[in-house]
Amino acid sequence: MAGSQQMAAKNTTGWYRRGGKRCLDALAAAGMLLLLSPLLASLAVLIRFRLGSPVLFRQDRPGLQGRVFSIYKFRTMTDARDAAGNLLPDDIRLTKFGRWLRSTSLDELPELWNILIGDMSFVGPRPLLVRYLPLYTPEQSRRHDVRPGLSGWAQIHGRNATTWEERLAHDVWYVDHLTLPLDVSIAWATVGKVLKRDGVSHGETATMPEFTGTSVPAVPQRRAA
Repeated sequence: MAGSQQMAAKNTTGWYRRGGKRCLDALAAAGMLLLLSPLLASLAVLIRFRLGSPVLFRQDRPGLQGRVFSIYKFRTMTDARDAAGNLLPDDIRLTKFGRWLRSTSLDELPELWNILIGDMSFVGPRPLLVRYLPLYTPEQSRRHDVRPGLSGWAQIHGRNATTWEERLAHDVWYVDHLTLPLDVSIAWATVGKVLKRDGVSHGETATMPEFTGTSVPAVPQRRAA
């Protein structure tokens, strides 16, 4: 009896990994883009007048198997520069309006397009910077064995308020335990995190510090029984 239950669970997980997850992502992203189109248009207008143009922030990020794609977000910073023409620090360029966009995760909504076209998933390791690729340990590099996500296991365990080692260990744990029930639980927990605006910043800074590599493996946090 136990063996048949394990086989059924394995078959369900296999279906989800092979194509079910991608199909659900595409359907949900298409529906949400249609449903949220008035909100997206309104935010675009607000951002244009408060922060300037372009309204969208575009940046190359590594995705599945490390393949690079362009991620889209609403901009949250100004282009303020010093007398020499250099961009000012993030904490200065991130306005009160920009902080609100980040704390509510509204700046992430354009990533629905990335999900629709297959660059991303709703749940998975967050896509980081291309320049980090050579800095990962072989274990940490396994975070690219699945599509990056709008939210993930690391995001519901601290979001930006964790160390890089903890965050990357959470990502690898997710890769090894990916299932539909886990994705549903992460999505549900993400809603709570967003409503509480929990773990948006890292300490006293507006964003995570630069990742410079690690030589000490971290142990990911396990789910409560």
